[in-house]
Amino acid sequence: MPLMKLQKDNAQSGWALWFITESEEELQQASGEIIDSTIASYPKRLEWLAGRALLKELVENCGLNFYGLEKNEFGKPSLHKHPHHISLSHSYPYVAAQIDLKTEVGIDLEQPKTKLLNIAPRILATTELEDAGQDILKHCVYWCAKEALYKSYGKRGLHFADHLYVKPFNLARMGDLHGTIDINGFTRELPLHYRIQPDYVLVCTKI
Repeated sequence: MPLMKLQKDNAQSGWALWFITESEEELQQASGEIIDSTIASYPKRLEWLAGRALLKELVENCGLNFYGLEKNEFGKPSLHKHPHHISLSHSYPYVAAQIDLKTEVGIDLEQPKTKLLNIAPRILATTELEDAGQDILKHCVYWCAKEALYKSYGKRGLHFADHLYVKPFNLARMGDLHGTIDINGFTRELPLHYRIQPDYVLVCTKI
């Protein structure tokens, strides 16, 4: 099983990373889930199954049984029969997941690509754009951080440039970030953690 990383923050909290090498049949066996028949793309089918296999691993590491996932009216996933908060991210061949009993979580995984420079004006505030410059890795950290904030909020209506803010930072191989969600009188500040690897960037809420 290509579980690359499993970090436990406490007995009921942690995050994990999976590198997909298995076939669809192997992932179906590992997850105990039946693939959604509406997913036609083979890589997407593998991501779907690997995400559930990874969450199953996290749930079992919390000393619980995995009974599958549900989604609320906003499409946010949750665990069936457990109160824990979860988050999933896919960027084939990687899958990442996070779990915590008490706190809303968000995790995002992306592979740095030049297209991030093109979409940056739509997702970054002016100070963030100035801080990121033309550094693709820094743009990727900002993107992942905002995705993590979006997932932790779990509702629609957020605009990345107007409602999600990440304080400018000095780029390193790993580090902490300060994120803020600010929409319609609702404000939440969230600490985030990021890691940079040769072919991906990962950001998750810091528990």
